[in-house]
Order: sequence, then C-alpha cells, then structure tokens
Amino acid sequence: MKDNLKRVIVDFKKLTPAILALLVEKYPDGYDDDHIITFRNAKNEIIDAVEVTTDDTKYLVKVSTKLAETMENYDEDDYEDYNDDDPEAVQPPAADLED
Repeated sequence: MKDNLKRVIVDFKKLTPAILALLVEKYPDGYDDDHIITFRNAKNEIIDAVEVTTDDTKYLVKVSTKLAETMENYDEDDYEDYNDDDPEAVQPPAADLED
C-alpha cells in the first residue's frame, strides 16, 4: 500500500456515490466494531470512521446510523445520473435526511 496517500475525512452528508460504492464493495455485509478506526481530529474531538482507499486517497468516512442505513439500502441504479467530477453537486438521495 502506498505511503504517500492523501488522507480525507468525509462526513456522511458529503459522501459521493463513488465513495459509497467503494464502502459497499469493501463492507458488503456492513461494518462492525473491528472495522472502525477511532482518532482525534484537529479540534481534539473523538471521531469514529471506517476506511476506504482509492489509488491516491485514503478516505475516513465518519460512522453514523445514517451511513449504515445508506450502505444497507445502496442501489447502484440510484446513482447513475450523478457526476463524480462535481462533488458539490453530488449527494446520495438519503443525504437530505436529518442527523
């Protein structure tokens, strides 16, 4: 594994279809406590996240109930019209739910 990967912390609300697809692929039966990484962010807050890696980036996706629900309900067809090149415009359908 590459040592010089860019590291990105991603909140559920900023999750792109591409990252969601990688999560579902890596954790097809969902994630459990063994998959969760706990760390402190720059504000010294404790963060729980699951990790997914692309060729150049390691994503730490913050764990939440809504993340688990979205992964369970993932259907690739729901995301076919989204453009991953414009991350500001890309939101999974469930992202409109409140925390």
